[in-house]
Amino acid sequence: MTMAAQRAPARVGVGTHFLRYASSGLLVMLAGLVSFPLLTRLLDNTQYGILGYYETWVMIAIAVAKLGAQHAIVRFYPYGGDAQAMRRFSTNLFLLPLLVSGGVWAVGIAVVGGVAWARALTLSPILWCALLAIPLNVFISLVQMVLRAGERSDLLSGTRVIWRWMELAGMVGAVLLLERSALAAYGGKLLAAGLVVAFYLRWVLRHLQFARSELDMRAFAQSVRYGMPLVINEIATVLLISIDRVMLKSLTGDYAAVGIYTIGYSLALQVSMLMHATLSESFVPVANRRFETQGPAAVRALKRQVLFPMTYAAIGVAVAIACVATDAIVAVSGPDKAMSGPVFAWIGAQYALYPLFDIAGYGLLLHKRSMTVLALTLIAAIGNILLNLWWVPSLGLMGAVYATTVCYAFLGLSGWWLCPRELRAWPDLRAVVTAVLGAGLFWVALRTSGISGWDNVWLRLFAAGGLWALLYGGSVLSDPRMRRWVVQLRHRG
Repeated sequence: MTMAAQRAPARVGVGTHFLRYASSGLLVMLAGLVSFPLLTRLLDNTQYGILGYYETWVMIAIAVAKLGAQHAIVRFYPYGGDAQAMRRFSTNLFLLPLLVSGGVWAVGIAVVGGVAWARALTLSPILWCALLAIPLNVFISLVQMVLRAGERSDLLSGTRVIWRWMELAGMVGAVLLLERSALAAYGGKLLAAGLVVAFYLRWVLRHLQFARSELDMRAFAQSVRYGMPLVINEIATVLLISIDRVMLKSLTGDYAAVGIYTIGYSLALQVSMLMHATLSESFVPVANRRFETQGPAAVRALKRQVLFPMTYAAIGVAVAIACVATDAIVAVSGPDKAMSGPVFAWIGAQYALYPLFDIAGYGLLLHKRSMTVLALTLIAAIGNILLNLWWVPSLGLMGAVYATTVCYAFLGLSGWWLCPRELRAWPDLRAVVTAVLGAGLFWVALRTSGISGWDNVWLRLFAAGGLWALLYGGSVLSDPRMRRWVVQLRHRG
């Protein structure tokens, strides 16, 4: 079978690709929403903290170990190329980076093992699990980039969903059947990754061809030069999101504190996936196309169109999270996880509001100022580390929360401020005022209603939800433009 024939099934429209990615994203997010209450109830704060701590280091290691190959694969994929071009690509931009990464990993394993043996150290089994996870995830990531570049959204979306649900089943099953520990959970995670690696390996052997005669170190060096700056940005983003857990462990020496923080942050990440990731996947391609074909004015018009309903959604979700975060944590994870409530309140509200700044200030990448974006992300990540060093010793767990909130605020505001003026936008002032007044009305009513004194947490949540729908929802619908928008949306549906 020729390469062209193998790629033929992927030749579908952009809308089909979008629907596949959006649907798979929702199913992956659903798996996260299912796994969160299960694992937080099965694992105590210490075990959940151990899991989050090692996961942070694994994410950083994977970002480095990929050597930027995931970005080069998308950039230099031989679209429309012949079989020889595909062999050259597969050999130099997929296989060679994979071999180099594997070699570096093997040397690292030998060094760690040698040091442990020489000093008679007993390394934690979960550390070995984390080290084993690195090459598995690197291989999976590179294959997924090949699938994305080759427009195989069907296979990529399907395997992502299956992997996430297998991971959920493996982790929960291992914790239930073996022991309630981070080690058992990580073992289930590795099992799922191993199954995906086996499937992808079979696909690679059937669809990618390699040849020693096509080996070209210059092509590999070009891919590294292109990908490494983006790797630095990826590492900075991981540090901004996850370094708090490492800092908490280093500064407090307490895995339980890491667990409390991780539980609240994990639920907040679901808010980010729902509001930011989905919106970004929808907005960015359209904004790029309008900028290239119609110019900056069309991008600003698109921003106004998106920001109007997003203003009401973001402020409404933020005030709801801020008011009922602890009850939400207790309801899904149990009363022993109540200390994670303030973490979810701050980080969840931050993630709800961040899309407003991200959309309003989108423009640096349109002008190909990726180094400016990298610089801002690095400043935010370094600032997060410094603020953790300053605040955690005096404020404890909440010091890490405040550091993250401040750095994300800096990232959003600085991105908006540096956005080229012809692309910069701002949420509709009337919508902002109406939303803030509605949020304030809900907050006052909830605080003075006596609902917080009720014993049943689910009754408190349902009552708060009713107040939110009545007071905040009523305020939103007092805007006639919003009523027209809802009617138009119903007609489109």
